[in-house]
Amino acid sequence: MLNVPKLTLAVLINAAIFTPAFASEQSDAKGFVEDANGSVLFRTGYISRDKKHGIEDQNSFAQTAIVDLDSGFTQGIVGFGIGVVGDGSFKIGDNNHSSNNMIPRDNQGNPYDHWARGGANVKARFSNTTVRYGTQVLDLPVLASNTGRLVPEYFEGTLLTSREIKNLELVAGKFTKDQMSDQINRDSDVNGNGLDSAIVWGAKYKFDDQLNASYYGLDSKNTLERHYINANYKLPLQNKSSLTFDFSGYHTEWDKAAETYSSSIGNKDVDGRSNNIWALSGTYNQGPHSVMLAYQQNTGNTGYDYGQNADGFQSIYLPNSYLSDFIGNHEKSAQVQYNLDFSGYGVPGLNWTTAFVYGWDIKVRNVTDEAQEREFFNQVKYTMQSGFAKDASLRVRHSYYRASEAYNPVYIGDTNEWRVFLDIPVKLF
Repeated sequence: MLNVPKLTLAVLINAAIFTPAFASEQSDAKGFVEDANGSVLFRTGYISRDKKHGIEDQNSFAQTAIVDLDSGFTQGIVGFGIGVVGDGSFKIGDNNHSSNNMIPRDNQGNPYDHWARGGANVKARFSNTTVRYGTQVLDLPVLASNTGRLVPEYFEGTLLTSREIKNLELVAGKFTKDQMSDQINRDSDVNGNGLDSAIVWGAKYKFDDQLNASYYGLDSKNTLERHYINANYKLPLQNKSSLTFDFSGYHTEWDKAAETYSSSIGNKDVDGRSNNIWALSGTYNQGPHSVMLAYQQNTGNTGYDYGQNADGFQSIYLPNSYLSDFIGNHEKSAQVQYNLDFSGYGVPGLNWTTAFVYGWDIKVRNVTDEAQEREFFNQVKYTMQSGFAKDASLRVRHSYYRASEAYNPVYIGDTNEWRVFLDIPVKLF
């Protein structure tokens, strides 16, 4: 494995000590209580999957309150603070056919009537460098908390973030436990996700207002090593329009001893399993309208496998990702997306996104190398702009997904999916 984590830590330390380039965040600390923030998100979530070919439908319906309490930093050269994240939920209806990583089940397979999860963390800050240890929600391309269900996925470990150099953000961390959205227990418990130890590192740099780039790495013990790169360039045009180009990709190599495997996307019987997946997109924006074209491709001897390796299926920061992520072995996929912001037509807060993605040349083990899949996606979201319910939002999305006969039984399978989420945020302090 690479020594990149050690190198990253060395860069962080040197940056913090020798190269401060702008005002210190810690010098502006107002205090443990004065800078504290607290909120509760009341969410009602519903996911329905109309399965085809005689497969039982799946329906999940539940209510939760997601709490996020975060203190400020104490004043001084080094500031200290604490945080708490967690959720308390209950099912709505019997949910006997629930799935979709929404509602936890007991050892007999019955959905819980109500449940609670979460944890605490401690943090310290020196200059513009912060380290946090404990239960956290992560947003890293190589280790991301699943936030697409009722409640977020929680990781337990340490994350160091440094912004000592202007426009440069460095991160490094280690995580040893993972609690997925539908899990009461964490890793090392009976229902854990199998995470042993995940080391992450990365850097994000903003060259100017038009160009930024990033790199992140992950070493998941006894499972895989993964690297991610991204470059994004925005070209301003006349009449307040713009053209944005985005390139992103992953390179993954699996450990020989790795047993975790998703049979839908590759070939377990090859030595030295590896995968490259990359995507290039271009987005034209004109006022309330934007149109994106994207192309995505897999190479290697297996597909991109995110499930059960370190996180809960969200570490796929690529454009062709909706219900399907179009990650099959050797798969190529193309997308056209249209987005309309209705604020340009006098309805601020209303947004509509529609997209069509087609994937082809999928290799399905021992069956074919010409499988295909396609998805037609629509989402409407409305966010209150003012009044007592300001920032409350209703999001409704629908996916029509179909795949060829060979690919149907090994991945998602033909499905019509609805997701409805009502979010009501309440700021406590």
